[in-house]
Amino acid sequence: METDPNNAQALYGRGLLYQGEKQYQSAIDDFTAATGLRPQLAEPLLGRAASYLALDKIKEAAADLDEAVQAEPQNGEIWAMRGLAYERLGDRTRAAESYGRAIQLRPKDEASRIGFTRVGGKSG
Repeated sequence: METDPNNAQALYGRGLLYQGEKQYQSAIDDFTAATGLRPQLAEPLLGRAASYLALDKIKEAAADLDEAVQAEPQNGEIWAMRGLAYERLGDRTRAAESYGRAIQLRPKDEASRIGFTRVGGKSG
């Protein structure tokens, strides 16, 4: 798939296509290129983190998600994925914090509620 190497949105879109085809390394490459062009965008970081998670590169995913929440702190999807990454790393405190924030932003997010309970999060 050819795309303009100077167009962050096109690279991001192609990364999503690769991700959908389970070509995770190609997706990571495109998301990385998009991030290089537009570092303030959270979407390529989120896409790259999802691909890293699929490849069990959990530390890399967590690093991207830490950066993504700085770029877009009101995005519940980022917080939910960050919760999953930290849960998989065994960091229950950060996982609970992230799932809790995801629930605040998306009250109907059942997966985050389950994750929050799974890591021993306390509501209230």
